[in-house]
Amino acid sequence: MSSVLSYESLVHAVAGAVGSMTAMTVFFPLDTARLRLQVDEKRKSKTTHMVLLEIIKEEGLLAPYRGWFPVISSLCCSNFVYFYTFNSLKAVWVKGQRSTTGKDLVVGFVAGVVNVLLTTPLWVVNTRLKLQGAKFRNEDIVPTNYKGIMDAFHQIIRDEGILALWNGTFPSLLLVFNPAIQFMFYEGLKRQLLKKRMKLSSLDVFIIGAIAKAIATTVTYPMQTVQSILRFGRHRLNPENRTLGSLRNVLYLLHQRLKRFGIMGLYKGLEAKLLQTVLTAALMFLVYEKLTAATFTIMGLKNAHKH
Repeated sequence: MSSVLSYESLVHAVAGAVGSMTAMTVFFPLDTARLRLQVDEKRKSKTTHMVLLEIIKEEGLLAPYRGWFPVISSLCCSNFVYFYTFNSLKAVWVKGQRSTTGKDLVVGFVAGVVNVLLTTPLWVVNTRLKLQGAKFRNEDIVPTNYKGIMDAFHQIIRDEGILALWNGTFPSLLLVFNPAIQFMFYEGLKRQLLKKRMKLSSLDVFIIGAIAKAIATTVTYPMQTVQSILRFGRHRLNPENRTLGSLRNVLYLLHQRLKRFGIMGLYKGLEAKLLQTVLTAALMFLVYEKLTAATFTIMGLKNAHKH
């Protein structure tokens, strides 16, 4: 049991959190473009830089970075929980044997579920803060006026009930397959490459991270669109109950999108998302690998790192 609370799990968790914060900050405007395209149905699907130029022109130079702090705080918590759970479970389950791709997938999935249940309220809040003050093309969206993270929590609980903080939990649970698929491909590709050479260069890690994430993102993107709409939850036209985003709501939203915009409607904003995701994932893995390696080298734990 001591291995769960071990120093090694902590190093992995911190490296994971720092890696994702760095990457998210660098590519944050791409996330802004993607979220606008998902939530604002009336916004025309244009190339990512056109959408960003429009946002800057209408809302000012810093608009693409709106909501950066709440997103970074959520990301920090979320990644810390994910990496910590992932590496702890792996330590308990694998216990020094060679890990298999199947085991990685199961561990990744469990870590993801724990993560969703603990951090969904943070993501609901920051989706709204990120879109606050945005100039929407869609008139059916009710604007919000939150003063900050705590005020947003307070207002949502007061006006919509505590369960509104878990809006979009159902699609989020389905999206747990995303990091699980990504980790599986990442670990699998890494194992293949390590058969051929002694150690991986930074470029190898970058490319593996990018490929793994691109596959996972494309497969699960329609769910992410539904998740954003449910988390935002400010569309006046939702006659049905939104709590927890039950399967019925998910199917209803997917059906609406398909009916209105065809199959491409489900993939609106995918270009920005793929750009951001692939670059983010690659940079994140790079920082993660380097940080863990450096820390273990400094602490003389080099052998403990070889899993």
